[in-house]
Amino acid sequence: MLNATERMTNKRISLVNAAHNLIRERLQPGDNAIDATVGNGHDTLFLAGCIAPSGHVYGFDIQQAAIDATREKFGQTPLSASLTLFHASHADMAQKIPPPLHGKINAVMFNLGYLPGSDKSVITRTDSTLGALTAASRILAVNGLITLLAYPGHPGGDTETEQVTKWCEQLDSRQFAVNTLYSSEHKDSAPRLFVMGKLR
Repeated sequence: MLNATERMTNKRISLVNAAHNLIRERLQPGDNAIDATVGNGHDTLFLAGCIAPSGHVYGFDIQQAAIDATREKFGQTPLSASLTLFHASHADMAQKIPPPLHGKINAVMFNLGYLPGSDKSVITRTDSTLGALTAASRILAVNGLITLLAYPGHPGGDTETEQVTKWCEQLDSRQFAVNTLYSSEHKDSAPRLFVMGKLR
């Protein structure tokens, strides 16, 4: 069961900002983080800024355009040394992340849906998302955090959000604390942010 639900009924909040604020509270320089859906690189760059100069960010995306956009965003900045990008499904996370780092990943961010400004028919898929969540939960450090931004309002998003909700509900409450935040008054079509903190 979800332990708590935040419903913002009086004002809209930015779920991206909420995710960043929660992650910022957890990450420190030298930590390791994963952007499971790099998209245009906004979350990737944010994570790199949190863990610089001695930490590392690993980014995943199945679209080469997303990998290229993220690499370009980092450009020649000092943060580029803290970045490893995988042109691969986030479901392959456990295989791609070096085994010595399993259990030492301090944050994993997901932003589901499609790549802004690209083909909207190419979206995250429920099976790979659930596989990635399972992998993330296993390689996450104690006191680490997973944030997942879901958009049920687009084709395929409803099913994906529903399955993520069920996945969260089956987590052991002794091991994970789960919260859900909504951008506005609770509606089935409203975007939502799932937040999963590893307790032990």
